[in-house]
Amino acid sequence: MRFCPECKSLMIARSGKMHCRRCDYSEEITDSESLKVTKTRVEKEIVIVDEDDAIPTLPTCAIRCPQCDHNVAYWWLRQLRSADESEVRFFRCVSCSHTWREYD
Repeated sequence: MRFCPECKSLMIARSGKMHCRRCDYSEEITDSESLKVTKTRVEKEIVIVDEDDAIPTLPTCAIRCPQCDHNVAYWWLRQLRSADESEVRFFRCVSCSHTWREYD
């Protein structure tokens, strides 16, 4: 990240130059590694670590377990992707401890 020397605003890369959106200052990009173009978004593996001791303190709801058909499960929310996307609801069956997720 580079900041404008004139107004201290964040600069953006465009056409091989760094441009300031606020004051129109621009400069050439001299370091070839400072500009990296990617065509695909790289997803990192998401690891969810749950402490089994904390599970009984989670709230419960009436939902049918897809594995054993029990009708009560613990639930919690996690923000797995970027902040502009909705959270993912996780459920864990009280009876068989099967865990599944639901998206909005």
